[in-house]
Order: sequence, then C-alpha cells, then structure tokens
Amino acid sequence: MTRDATLDDLALAGIALAAGVVLAFLSRTVLRWLAKHAKRTKWSGDDVIVDALRTVVPWAAIAGGAATAAAVLPLTKTTQHNVNQILEVWIIFVVTLSAARVIANLVHAVTQSRSGVAGSATIFVNITRVLVLAIGFLVVLQTLGISIAPLLTALGVGGLAVALALQDTLANLFAGIHILASKTVQPGDYIRLSSGEEGYVVDINWRQTTVRQLSNNLVVIPNGQLAKTNMTNFTRPEQQLTMLVQAGVGYDSDLEFVERVTADVVDEVMTEITGALPEHEAAIRFHTFGESRIDFTVILGVGEFSDQFRIKHEFIKRLHRRYREEGISIPVPARTVTLQQGTPLIPHQRGAADVSAGPALADQ
Repeated sequence: MTRDATLDDLALAGIALAAGVVLAFLSRTVLRWLAKHAKRTKWSGDDVIVDALRTVVPWAAIAGGAATAAAVLPLTKTTQHNVNQILEVWIIFVVTLSAARVIANLVHAVTQSRSGVAGSATIFVNITRVLVLAIGFLVVLQTLGISIAPLLTALGVGGLAVALALQDTLANLFAGIHILASKTVQPGDYIRLSSGEEGYVVDINWRQTTVRQLSNNLVVIPNGQLAKTNMTNFTRPEQQLTMLVQAGVGYDSDLEFVERVTADVVDEVMTEITGALPEHEAAIRFHTFGESRIDFTVILGVGEFSDQFRIKHEFIKRLHRRYREEGISIPVPARTVTLQQGTPLIPHQRGAADVSAGPALADQ
C-alpha cells in the first residue's frame, strides 16, 4: 500500500512542475535568440532545425517536470506507469510532428536549390512527411504495448486492394517520382508538349504537374500523361539558347557590307537589351537565292526562353532602321501579269460572252 501524500510531497511536486515550466520558458527564449542569428547565415537548414527545437525543447522540459512531479508523489505502480506512458506518448507525438516538419522543410529546400527557379516539388515533401508520421504512429503503438505485426499484415492486404482501386492515382504518383528522379523536368523549367501546351513548370505533386503559361494561366497536366507525351525542355541541358531570325536583301546588295552591318546590329542588341548574351558572337549565314532576294539567317543568343520575344522585337526594329540608313534594300516579291489581245475563249466562256452580247447586237 502507498502512503498518503504529505504537504512536503505536494510542495516538491509543485517545485518540479514549476521548474519544468520555467526551463521551457528559458529554452524558448534562448532558441528565439538563436533563430535570429540563424537567419543571418546563408544555409537555410539551421533555420529549420532551430524552429523545430523551439517546439520540442519546451514541451520536453514540461514533460520532464511532470515526470519528476509524478515520481515525487506517492502514486501506485499502475498510476505511475500510466502517467509515464502518457508522457512518453506525448513526447513521441511532439517529436514526430517536429521531425516531419524539419525533414519536409529540408527536402523542400533541397528541391528549391536544385530547381534554379523558385518552385517546389511537393511530391517528395508530402511523401517524406507521410513516412515520418507513419513511423511515429508505429512507435506510439509499440510504446502502448500494442503489437504492430498484425497491423502491418492487415496493411499489406489492404494495400493490395487499395492499389487495384487506385490504379490511375498510383500511376500518376510513380510517374511523378520517375520524372523528378530522371531530372528530365524540374520546377522552373520551360517545357512544350506535343499537344501544344507550354509554359514554366510550377510544381510537381503526387498527382499532377502544374504549368504556368506566359499569359499567366495555369495548365494542370496529369503526371502519367506528361510521362508518355513528347516534350521539349527549353531549360535543359542549359538555360541559355539560340534564336533564329530570317531576313533577306536585294540581289544588287554588297553581301560583305550587309554582313558587317547586320553583325554591328547584333552586337548592339546583345549588349544593350536585357536578357541577351553580351558574349554571343554575331553569326550571319546566307543560304538561299530567292525569287526576289537573297535570304539569310541571323543567330541570336538568348539567356532564357521568354527573353526571345523582346530581343527579336528590338533586333528587327534596329536592323530595319540601320538598313534604311545604309541604303540596303529589302525587296518584296513582285509579279507582273500580262494580258494579250485575241486570246481564245474556252467554250463556256464563249457562250457566256455571246449571251451577254446578244441584246447589244439586237439593238444594232
């Protein structure tokens, strides 16, 4: 039998509980100070860790104070065991939530740093969070004395039934994992599908890929469809690309002079326009004797896919103005139509002419 709690027991228990609360307050204050210093560093991982500790450490201090208070009081073994078990489950619950948040944020930071553009691949974040929470749940069951072997067996049988019922969903899930693992598409890439959709990849989650078009509209594409379709990625293997502009000059033009003038305009555009590549060397290639002009291609360097429209716009304006200043002609196709008198009419035309001419002859 246990003795009754005395005033000294209650005082010691109160002191232990109060000490846990005070320690929790002090630890939270210290961790808040550490969080301010962590924001000054370049590595984002320390911010995530300190933020998680701000949740775990204070609750652990309070739980420690409560466990000490329970140990001081003259409780029965059953009551003592139940209190300790409740505190263990509570700590496991807090640690699991914090660990899930820390690991998910670290995975999110890694996916962002490797994307090149602000974006996120939430499929990895969600899978990581679910796995950590599932492990924490199993640890809680084990702590409570519940055998997890039958549960795992039931989950295996139930998982097979769920897999058969959710074939399309699982196909999209594994397609998304395959897309990210193969690194053919990453958030921030500019892609164009064979079906015509194109834009920046905003996110790849467990079911679908979200693409933001240049018009700022969002296109949602199932991962399974994205994995099966033909696709052009304008960001990989390099974000920089080249753009071709077609032009032509008259046959009476000095091609050497045309090439020098065009190269000057290319160098000017590459240096002054935002998004162009200043180190790009002008490339002009004559390729066709056309009907009224000699055609050539100008190759421009572009830093990113969406920059090509602005660069092409400025290049055409400046090239046209420079050609006018230098007297270089840009001819347009011209056709001459010659009508000869006495051309015989085909039968149905002759009949129509006779009918229309009949009244006139009758008047004569």
